[in-house]
Amino acid sequence: MKIILPLILLLITPSSIFSQPLDTLNFSLEEARIYAEKNSFIARNAGLDVEIARKKVWETIATGLPQVDGTAAYNINLKLPVSLIPAQFVGGNQGEFVEVTFGQKYNANFGFSVSQMIFDGSYFVGLGAAKIYLDLAKQTDEKTAIEIRESIAQSYYLVLIAEETQKIMLENLENSRKIYHETKAYWENGFREEQDLDQVTLLVKEAENNVIKAEREINVSKMVLKYALGVKTEQPIALTDSLPLFVNPVRIGKSSGETFHPDQHIDYRLMKTQISLKKRQLNLEKVAFLPSVDANYSYTKNAYGDKSNILNEAWFPSSLLGFSLSIPIFNSGLKYFRIKQAQMELQKAKNKQLQNMQLLQTNFITALTDLESARDKYENDLENQHIAQRILTKTRIKFNNGMATSNELSQNEGQFITAYQKYISSTLQLLQAQLILEKALGEL
Repeated sequence: MKIILPLILLLITPSSIFSQPLDTLNFSLEEARIYAEKNSFIARNAGLDVEIARKKVWETIATGLPQVDGTAAYNINLKLPVSLIPAQFVGGNQGEFVEVTFGQKYNANFGFSVSQMIFDGSYFVGLGAAKIYLDLAKQTDEKTAIEIRESIAQSYYLVLIAEETQKIMLENLENSRKIYHETKAYWENGFREEQDLDQVTLLVKEAENNVIKAEREINVSKMVLKYALGVKTEQPIALTDSLPLFVNPVRIGKSSGETFHPDQHIDYRLMKTQISLKKRQLNLEKVAFLPSVDANYSYTKNAYGDKSNILNEAWFPSSLLGFSLSIPIFNSGLKYFRIKQAQMELQKAKNKQLQNMQLLQTNFITALTDLESARDKYENDLENQHIAQRILTKTRIKFNNGMATSNELSQNEGQFITAYQKYISSTLQLLQAQLILEKALGEL
């Protein structure tokens, strides 16, 4: 029993107790972007779209190559059909008919056929369109990668800001607890009123709530980042970059010197490819007026017999070589109106390209302006946060020396929290404005 009982307990113990914890994945921002471009769910599907486009090209090529089909058949005539022929053909009376059957009960055949397109204008146009479709899929994959990089940066910044907020809230909680213990000691010795102790207690509770809130924001923001990365929710991750690494270059950057090259932007290149597709579609409608030529060859062997096993019977071969020519003659204007529609679709694509060009320029100018505004707001909120911090520090010193009331301490504490929240918000806005500018420039 001393041996069996531990074995039984080992078998009924949940396996999760013995599971090894997952190693933490450490990411810089660039490492996170590279990881997401390979592992995120969106990136996987975008890569599959490119592969599908490649296979589509080969599918189009294959339609112009020889097509070979094989056939085989084995038939049993359960009841041969009866035909009537004049009786005089077989020595009978004129005006009478004789019942006869033709064929044998069993027959089989096998063979193959080969077809080859010699000329078809739609094939060559379609082949070019398939290659353009592949380019479009690659550009769409590139645009998806840009959106992934932007999403990863957004999520990465949120985690850094949440962690920075937690650090400040923990420092604030530590200071509030220190004041609480000092105030309690003064109250126990009769140097403070109970109202002061209660007021400081409220400050401690509020600071504790802020810490809990910050911890939850870290968890939520990390969950969002994990989703964007394509890692499992239970996988622990850690960020190796710090917030100043991204904020400081943006603060000293000179956005007025940025130059915009719309022809390098992914949206412009996508529209250019769309126009190429519309041109191919127009050409496809035009070549519908051209004739098409095909060649075909077939070879078969047939055997007949009265027994089920006809493999030993004589097999009779036959073969055929042919050419076919199809010439469009009259279609009541069907092809003409299709060409007109394709021409209008092409013009629509060109108009959309001009519209897209103007939109890209507008987005660039707007992004520049928004970044300048975000810089100004960040600097003001940063200074306000420093001022609120200095006021709070002095008020704490005054309160400990009996020169400030608990209400003043509470007000300055709330003032600091509000100023810090505004500073954090402007930090996020600054980083987001930089991302938008990079995307507008096509540099993300």
